[in-house]
Amino acid sequence: MHFHLYPDAFTEEIKKTLKAKSNWSGEVESVRVNGERYEMELNIDAVHDEDGKISHFVGVFSDITSRKSTEKELLKLANVDPLTELPNRSFFQASHQNLVRKAAQHSLLCLDMDNFKKINDSLGHQTGDILIKQIAKRLQRITGKNATCYRLGGDEFSILMEDSADIHTVTHYAQNLLDTLSRPFIINKQEFVLGASIGIAFFPDDGESPQEMLKNADTAMYFAKNNGGNSYQFFSGEMNQNAVRQLQIENLIRQGIKDDLFTVYYQPKVDIASGKLVSMEALVRFEHPQKGIVSPGQFIPLAEQTGQIIEIGEQVLRKACADTKRWVNQGLFSGRVAVNISAKQFELPDLDDRINKILSDVGLSPLHLECEITEGTLMESPENGLQMMTRLRERGIHLALDDFGTGYSSLAYLKRFPLNTLKIDKAFIDDIAKSNVDRHMAAAIINIAHNLGLKVVAEGVEEESQLDILRRYDCEMLQGFLYSRPLNAERFEKLLTENQKLHTLLGNTQF
Repeated sequence: MHFHLYPDAFTEEIKKTLKAKSNWSGEVESVRVNGERYEMELNIDAVHDEDGKISHFVGVFSDITSRKSTEKELLKLANVDPLTELPNRSFFQASHQNLVRKAAQHSLLCLDMDNFKKINDSLGHQTGDILIKQIAKRLQRITGKNATCYRLGGDEFSILMEDSADIHTVTHYAQNLLDTLSRPFIINKQEFVLGASIGIAFFPDDGESPQEMLKNADTAMYFAKNNGGNSYQFFSGEMNQNAVRQLQIENLIRQGIKDDLFTVYYQPKVDIASGKLVSMEALVRFEHPQKGIVSPGQFIPLAEQTGQIIEIGEQVLRKACADTKRWVNQGLFSGRVAVNISAKQFELPDLDDRINKILSDVGLSPLHLECEITEGTLMESPENGLQMMTRLRERGIHLALDDFGTGYSSLAYLKRFPLNTLKIDKAFIDDIAKSNVDRHMAAAIINIAHNLGLKVVAEGVEEESQLDILRRYDCEMLQGFLYSRPLNAERFEKLLTENQKLHTLLGNTQF
């Protein structure tokens, strides 16, 4: 007895069952004489001789290909909407129940077409059906890997989005749906413009059961419809406010990039031993002509999410390099300007080429540039990060690790990264004059950095008492309000001039 389409282990398993129970039954695939595969139901009995040993097997089979095909069709009918071939309401309920049972983060979008009823009533169900099919095709086209679209009935659809429960992703997705569905539909050379209303609910904030979530997403959808349609609405009022605020900021960022509204401020880095200004960090500022100053805490995280941070980062780098070049030429500055590299920029495979092009365009030597990369950014993909850092170092660019100790520090990686500088986050500096724990942690970080051959910059230094402790621990540089707040290019240039005069005077003074 052997089953040629199955591994030997399958046959052995059946033989074991027959020895133990004298009977085996199941469904197996076989091949007809013409080479066509078919399914059969097989029942095998073991026949024993007078000594009780198995002498042979008797198998009875029946071809169940037709039955299986019917079962598949019935299953499809039970789970798939026959008109659009989208999964139907019962499939949606099962899928949603499964997500809730697993406590998987997700969002639910309920979508209803505006003015569909008028078209259906005036032109008949046949035209209505063609329209529904076209709507379904558009929805399927823009439903990504982590989202599934269902037809609940009539012109009502639902979308389950997994792992995308952040407001920004869902807002963009909803807007994309509206834009896609607002384009005219053409049936029999006739144009129909419908638009849609979308209601959005999040798990578990807007419901801990599928029923509650669906009810709340439906409620939000009716709000959207009552507000004139062709819009989306979150179930939570606070969510709506956040979405509006985020879109406003995103539009401001877009305008800021287009109209060159991002400016660069500079915060000095001071050599603790000499008190001399030796370097500076370039910090982006966004001043809108109508809205005033937009906080970096508002626009930077959003620009990271949208990818706009890449253009902002390049504008900042170009301006910082141009200012530094001017000050170097004037003999006011001989150090390095530190520019922050965002996580999105660091993912760019040609980041080193982009930086090199800007340096070349401006005419600034790479020896005057330091790239600051946060610990969190590096640890997202350490091996790729290591390759990019090596390429930047080969070009002569210095590298600083920012926010050290606030993420998931890995000393194993730290010793491999080709860094020049380690920056101690303000969180470790704030209480070093008051807390033994903070003082010991700062001392430990400085010690680790020095053992790895790195220079140390202490961020957020605001008091003389903090400076005294950092001096005692041989920390090389400080950055903070104790010396200066960030300044625009004009005021920073004055500071450089004063710094140079002071140290020229001190250098010429005989004691």
